[in-house]
Amino acid sequence: MRSGLTGPELTANRLFAATLFQHQCGSILYLRALLFQSLPFLVRVILPISQYLNSTSAEVTVPTSLAQAGNGTGEIHPRARQERPSIHDPAVRPRRLALLKAAIINFLALQFLFLGLFCYIFGSLFQQTGHIHNLNVLFVDYDGGAIGHAVRNAYNQMADTGFPTLIEQPALFYPDPNSINSAVCDISYWAAFYVAPNSSNHLTAALAGGSAAASYNKSDVMTMVWNEARYSTVVDSAIASNLKTLAEAARIAYMNADGKQSVQTLNSSDPAALSAFSNPWILSSVNRLETTQGSRLIYNTLVIILILIQEFFFLGYVNGLYQQFQLYTSVRPHRVAIVRQIISGTYTLVGSLCTAGAIWAFRHGWHVSGGQFAITWMALWLFAHLNFLVLDVFTIWIPPPYVPMALISWIVTNVTSILLPFELSPAFYRVGYALPAHSIFNILIDIWSRGCNPQLYYALPVLFVYEIVGLILSSIGVYRRSHYAMIKQEADEKILQERVEAVLSERQDQMPTDEVHEEQETEKSESGEEAEGSMQRRATVATQPEEELMEIIRREMSRPRVEKTTTSRESTGPSFNLPFKD
Repeated sequence: MRSGLTGPELTANRLFAATLFQHQCGSILYLRALLFQSLPFLVRVILPISQYLNSTSAEVTVPTSLAQAGNGTGEIHPRARQERPSIHDPAVRPRRLALLKAAIINFLALQFLFLGLFCYIFGSLFQQTGHIHNLNVLFVDYDGGAIGHAVRNAYNQMADTGFPTLIEQPALFYPDPNSINSAVCDISYWAAFYVAPNSSNHLTAALAGGSAAASYNKSDVMTMVWNEARYSTVVDSAIASNLKTLAEAARIAYMNADGKQSVQTLNSSDPAALSAFSNPWILSSVNRLETTQGSRLIYNTLVIILILIQEFFFLGYVNGLYQQFQLYTSVRPHRVAIVRQIISGTYTLVGSLCTAGAIWAFRHGWHVSGGQFAITWMALWLFAHLNFLVLDVFTIWIPPPYVPMALISWIVTNVTSILLPFELSPAFYRVGYALPAHSIFNILIDIWSRGCNPQLYYALPVLFVYEIVGLILSSIGVYRRSHYAMIKQEADEKILQERVEAVLSERQDQMPTDEVHEEQETEKSESGEEAEGSMQRRATVATQPEEELMEIIRREMSRPRVEKTTTSRESTGPSFNLPFKD
C-alpha cells in the first residue's frame, strides 16, 4: 500500500526516524556506561540483601503436602529414590576413600578424647576410702579421765580402716568449746570431737544412783562439731558417720576397761543408774549449717554443668544475633564489643537469677536468708559471665572443628575439681585450684554457712582473673572477627561484580547485531503511522537496560555459590537460628 506522501515528505520522515534512532542508541550507550560506572555501588548495596536472602532461604520450609506429593504417585520423598552413580563409579571412588579416611580419623579422635575424660574423672574418685585419712579431725579431751582414754583406745583400733585422722590437741590451745567451733569454721579441721570436762566423774556418780543419776545428761559427754554445707554428701559418710562409730566404739572400750569397776558401784535398784550404765553417752552434734535437702546432691555436679551449657547456648544466640543483623560489617568494632558485653551481661544476669531462684525454691529445711540469696545471685552471675567469655575465647582462637572438644573438656575438668575435696583425690587433681568451678563452689559454701569456709582470699582473685582476661581477649576477638568479616564481604562483592560484568560484557558484544536489525526495520517503515509506532517502540528501549541489569543481578545472586570450609579466621563461633528475629 502506498502512503500517499510525496517524495520530500517521505525523505523528511526517514531523516527524522534516523535522527531519533541515533539519539536512542546514544542514550542506550550512555546509560550502559553509567551502569558500568555505578556497578560497584550497586554491588555494595545489593550484596547485603543477597546475604540476607541466602541466610533466610535456608529457613524456608517446604510444606509437607508439597514434599510428599512428588511426582503424583503418592510416594514419600520420591526424589530420594532418584538414580545416582554407583559406589563403584570411578568418579565416586576417590570420595569414598576420603570419606573412610575422615571417618576413621575423627572416630579415633573422639574415642581418645572421651577415653581421656572418663579416665580423668574416674581417676579423681579412685580409692576414695583410702584417702579418708587425709581428713583431719580435732580431738580435745577436757575430761582427762576414763572416757577420754576409751576414745583413744577406740581410735587406735579403727585408724587403719579408712577413718579420718584424729589430731589431739591440749585443752590449753582450745580452752572452751567456742574456740573449737572457730577452728572448724576456719576450716583448720574438717570436724572436731571433744569430751566434756568431768564427764568420767559425772558418770561414776550416776552409776551410784540418787540425784546424780537423775540429773545425769548423756548428751553432755561427747560432742562433734562439723559443717554439713561443706561437701555435704562427703562429710555425712566420711565425718559424721565415722565419728558416731567412734563414739560407739569408745563405749565398748570403756566397758572393757572399766566395766568391772562400774558393776561394783552400780545401784541396780535405781532405773536412772541402770540407764546410765547401759548407755553411758549419746554423741551430740553441733552442725554449722544443716544441709539435708535432696537438691544438695547436684550443687557440685548438675548445677555447674547446666550453667556451663547455658552459657554455650547464650553464646550461640548472641552470635546468631550478630550474624543475622550483620553487625560485624555494619557497626564499628568498639561499639560491637560494647553491645556484645551488655547483651552477655544481661543474659547471664537473668540466667544466674533463675539458677539462684531454683536453688532457693527447693531448699526445704535449709535455713538460709534473703541476704544470702542476693550474694549467691551475684556470685553465680560472675561465674556465668566469665564462662561466657571463656567459651567466646575458645570460639575465637580455636579452630571450629575443635570447639566442641574444648567445650566438653572444659565442663568435665571443672566438674571434676568439685566432685570431691582434694583431700580425697590424688594430689595431681589439685590443679583444679586454677579452675573457676572450684572457686565458685567454695564461695557458695562460704555464703551459705555464713563465713565458715574462708577461702575468698584465693577464690575471688581466680574468678576475676578469668573475667578480666576474658574481657580483653573477647574484645580483641571482636576486632579480629570484624577484620575478617570485611575481607570476606569484599571478596563476595568482587565475585558478584565479576559475574555481573561478565554477563554485561556478553550482552554488549551482542549490541552491533541488534543495531543492524533496528536500522533495517527503520528503512522498511514507509508510512507516518509506521514511523510513529517505531518511535514508540524505541522509546521503551532506554528502559530495557535497567530491567536487564536488575534481571542479571537477580540471576547472579540466585546462583549457588561453591561452599568452602570455614577457617578459624572467618568463623564467628557457634550460632543458632533465632526463633524471633524482629
